[in-house]
Amino acid sequence: MSLALRRIAAALVFALAAVALPALRTLPACAQPAAVAPAGDALARIRQTGVLRVGLTGDYDPFSVVDGTGAFHGVDVDAATMLASAIAPNVKVQIVKTSWPTMSEDLLAGKFDLAMGGVSRNKSRAESGELSHTYLVDGKVALIRVADKARFHTLADLDREGVTVLVNPGGTNQQFVAATIANAKVVVVPDNRAIPTMVADGRGDVMFTDGVEAKLAAKRDPRLLVLAADQPWTRVEKVYYLPKGQTAFLDLVNAWVDKMQTSGEYAKLWAKYL
Repeated sequence: MSLALRRIAAALVFALAAVALPALRTLPACAQPAAVAPAGDALARIRQTGVLRVGLTGDYDPFSVVDGTGAFHGVDVDAATMLASAIAPNVKVQIVKTSWPTMSEDLLAGKFDLAMGGVSRNKSRAESGELSHTYLVDGKVALIRVADKARFHTLADLDREGVTVLVNPGGTNQQFVAATIANAKVVVVPDNRAIPTMVADGRGDVMFTDGVEAKLAAKRDPRLLVLAADQPWTRVEKVYYLPKGQTAFLDLVNAWVDKMQTSGEYAKLWAKYL
C-alpha cells in the first residue's frame, strides 16, 4: 500500500471512531450496565441482589436435615430465614448443599455467603474464614445401645478391640475419633443421618457426636442411650462460618446472634425441634 493510501485509511479509522464514540456515550439508561456492589463486599451484594446463599449439609439433625423431597428443615434453616430478614426485608434464602469434607473449599470458592447447620469452631476454620459469636455450647458424647449400658461406662471402654465406631467424614466427629480412638475398629459412613439407626441395629457399637444430636437420636429411638450426656468429653461451640475479610457482614451476623440469644428466639427454635 502506498503512503497516500495508508494516510487515507488512517483518516477513515479516526473518522469512524469519532462517529461511534458519541453514540456509545448516549445509550439510553436501560441499556447501560447495571451498577453492582463491590466484588469483595458480601453484605452489599446480598442487599442488592436480595439473596442470602446459605451452605447447609442437610445431614445434621436438628440443625439441618433434607427430606425425601429435597426440602431442608431444622434449627438453622429457620434461623437462616430470620437472618435474611435482619439483613433487609427483601432478602430471601437460597440454600446451597455442601458437605463436611468440602465445606471450607466451597466457602472459599464463593459458592455461598456463609455456612450454617451445626458448624463447630475449630482452628482450621478460624484460619481459613471468619467465625461468628457462639450460639450453642455443646460437647462430644457417645451414642450407644441401651443393651450395652452395662458394657460401656467410660471412654476407655469404647476404645477396645471388638468395638466398632461409626463416624461421618470431614467434620469434628471424625477429628475426635482420630485423636481419641486407637484400638477400636473405625468405619467411616458417608451419610451421618444413617449412623444412629446403624448403631441401634447392631451394625456398629458407638457413634461419637455432639450432645444435641445424640440426645435427639435417643429420644426418637428407645434402643439408644447417650453416654457422658451430662459430662461431655470436649467443649464444642457452634458458630456460623463466613469468608475471610467480610467485616461488615460478620459484624451484622454477630449482632444478630447476640439478639437471638437475649430475646429468647434461639430458645424457641430449640424447643420447636427438640
